[in-house]
Amino acid sequence: MRATAEPIEGNKVRLSVEVEETEVDKALNDTVRTIARQARIPGFRPGKVPRQILEARMGGAQALRAEALREALPEFYAMALADADVDPIAAPDIDITGGEDAGAVSFDAVVEIRPLVAIIGYAGLQATVPSPTVADADVDAQLDRMRETEAELIEVQRPARDGDNVTVDLHGNDESGAEVVAVDDFLYEVGSGRVVPELDEELAGAKVGDILSFSATPPGVVGSVTFRVLVKDVKEKRLPDLTDEWAADSSEFDTVDALRDDLRERIGRVKVVQAQMALRDSALASLVELVDDAEVPEVLVDQEVSQRVHDLSHRLEEQRISIDQFLGATGQTGDDLVAGIRGEAHQSVKADLGLRALAEAEALDVTDDELDTELAAMASRMEVTVDQLRDQLAQAGRTAAVRSEQRKAKALTWLLDHVDVVDEDGNPVSRDLLSVDQGADDGAGDAEDDGAEGDGAEGTGGDSAGGTADGADRVDQGEATDGEADE
Repeated sequence: MRATAEPIEGNKVRLSVEVEETEVDKALNDTVRTIARQARIPGFRPGKVPRQILEARMGGAQALRAEALREALPEFYAMALADADVDPIAAPDIDITGGEDAGAVSFDAVVEIRPLVAIIGYAGLQATVPSPTVADADVDAQLDRMRETEAELIEVQRPARDGDNVTVDLHGNDESGAEVVAVDDFLYEVGSGRVVPELDEELAGAKVGDILSFSATPPGVVGSVTFRVLVKDVKEKRLPDLTDEWAADSSEFDTVDALRDDLRERIGRVKVVQAQMALRDSALASLVELVDDAEVPEVLVDQEVSQRVHDLSHRLEEQRISIDQFLGATGQTGDDLVAGIRGEAHQSVKADLGLRALAEAEALDVTDDELDTELAAMASRMEVTVDQLRDQLAQAGRTAAVRSEQRKAKALTWLLDHVDVVDEDGNPVSRDLLSVDQGADDGAGDAEDDGAEGDGAEGTGGDSAGGTADGADRVDQGEATDGEADE
């Protein structure tokens, strides 16, 4: 087989493929054997039907050849993709140009590929991360959280303020007059927002004996609820004194200074992890901004939406939750869900295209040795041999996709190494501060357990990366549908 690729308009290429006669004959013989095994013709055992009989039953030798070509074209097409190193994003339009009747076969396959988008200014991108530096206030706040677990509630004769605990009788009626809330001697922390925001607003400045009345709509409730609140007492939260004796009783350290040093180290590790996650997300977000929305193929967005919906359905199924239950719990309609997923998918595809463009701009190529290493890792995960995996990828036309995913990974590494890093105030952040010593993960986990997690620890790198590793994972799962030939 010989295959050549020629770029044409609209991010498409034309594959011109020539299949030698011996390969066509092999495909024809394979088709004859398959049909012979399946055919049920009186007087002949399965698999023993003569070829002439099959041809007659199918309408002649040309009909049998046409069926053989129909069966073989997807495999020929996949082999051509590998030969020409083409990574398609949609099914091809195939036109047989020769050999339908006899001899070698030639065909053209017009297929859409990813566009090479413009990322003007990528060398000067900036990523914003939370400062990895631990301030004294961070340590003080953590000490306060530790002391709060041993705080005493002392009754006070003053108006309530945020942080106080008040004992109230809380009742509420819906619009029909039915009582929907009825709880007496309810201990509530002012400012916690655990009921409705209006309750905190009313309690701030309230005194013992005050009767409060207001309307609000609690989460998950349709219509307004009229609340009545009787304030019965106000208690102030008093923390234990910050002494060496308290430190010895409440921690593994004998002094406050030793405890502070340990907290500073733990909080620092968490901050570094948070900054690393933010670096990846922020750098990708900056790269995404360079990609023009008009350059994003809708077919890629559609595929990403389909994959995300599939993944969500699979996760819900594992938890025995129906999609209707999920929509009800999240307060969404099906259209809302798809619209949200589509917006995320669009950004993910832009990140994918941006990383591919960066790999091209910086000539970040993947060597054969690097590809072999990746294939060995994939084969191990799939519990097959490397040769078996190579055959599977070749048959699915996905070899080029694996190499492309590796180039994207290299592009992401390049981006993280070259982007300018600043904190939320615009001050430069040294990359030396973003490294974590061996065992830092354990320390970070301990600090989070102690309550030093901080805001913004949740990462969305998987989504933001536009599936840097998604392609390889989907090949692992046997999902090789991209670019399959239409039958």
